[in-house]
Amino acid sequence: MSMPAFPVLLALCAAHSLNDLLQSVITAVYPMLKEDLHLDFAQIGLITLVYQIAASIFQPVVGYAFDKRPVVNSLPLGMVSTSLGIAMFALCDTMSGILVAVFLVGIGSATLHPEASRITSLAGRERRGFAQSIFQVGGNFGGSIGPLLVALIVAPYGRRNVLWFLVFSTIAFAVMRPIVKWYRGYLNDVRRHPDSHARSLSLPLSKGKTVFVIGVIMVLIFSKYIYMASLSSYYTFYLMEKFGISVKMSQIFLFIFVVSTAAGTLVGGPIGDKYGRKLVIWVSILGTAPFSLLLPHVSLPLTAVLSFCAGFMLSSAFPAILLYAQELLPTKLGMISGLFFGFAFGVGGIASAVLGNFADTYGIEAIYRVCAYMPLLGIVACLLPNLKNRRLPG
Repeated sequence: MSMPAFPVLLALCAAHSLNDLLQSVITAVYPMLKEDLHLDFAQIGLITLVYQIAASIFQPVVGYAFDKRPVVNSLPLGMVSTSLGIAMFALCDTMSGILVAVFLVGIGSATLHPEASRITSLAGRERRGFAQSIFQVGGNFGGSIGPLLVALIVAPYGRRNVLWFLVFSTIAFAVMRPIVKWYRGYLNDVRRHPDSHARSLSLPLSKGKTVFVIGVIMVLIFSKYIYMASLSSYYTFYLMEKFGISVKMSQIFLFIFVVSTAAGTLVGGPIGDKYGRKLVIWVSILGTAPFSLLLPHVSLPLTAVLSFCAGFMLSSAFPAILLYAQELLPTKLGMISGLFFGFAFGVGGIASAVLGNFADTYGIEAIYRVCAYMPLLGIVACLLPNLKNRRLPG
């Protein structure tokens, strides 16, 4: 078995962690932003929508472009956009300025995710599930640290202190250097020895069946990310309204939830390598339902426990979903990565906007009573055919 390029995987994990740490600042600062600019929940949803749509529209396009013509320095270019967006997010006092800021952060995300995911598959070689879990857990870990850092260095002192997060973007540029070096070497080797990298892989299913299966996967992503949007965008507001806790304490509970997503992601990929992607997809999404259905009806400590369990179960699905899709289209790694990252972000953005209006009309607690049923859509995983884990190009 060809072993993964572990130093590159660790660098990709770190880059993903730092990137998503910066992105998580946006949602973590929502309570302060709402107060500073006197926003309602619908406007909070609009901010999230602009960010998510920027990411979702551009991700498959960027992935397709990089499949056709790889760009060695694409990851640092994406970080430039993210850094500019974070600086604007800290300094702007108008709604239009905030929307531009989150759009730039979305473009940075659209650049990093499909290309880094493709490099991860190439560097993972025969253990792609393990490699994707390492890569994905970096994002989950960074996303969990962001709200905690916001609670420590931004919440007590004001939104301008978001500028301190540019230190992390500087670190990200340094972390990306070994990735760029490895990828340059890989591409040079492909040019020198094209035959050794060529793969004559046919589609495992007919084109019609492939389209149908991708549709099923999108239904699963739809169910997963609507519920995740309810937690990532409105969990702090829910805790403050229902239990009367402070902004700082709500950020700590958000940190606990996002840590659970990191743990679930780390488990999902290796299990998929060993037992198959379909089993992981089936269990992780449908298995979330008992926790989501109970969560709106329990005390604060049990809310923390159930949100941790729900986050753990749901997050274990994405590495398996992504690799299942890559195995359906094995020569379009960047495009399929961008498509599913982008669709996930788009669903999350639209859900955030809709849920914001829903909260304004019916109250924040109603979100969790309604969204609790979304994981039940995991039942459609029974329609996925079993795919033997296949070797990808590279």
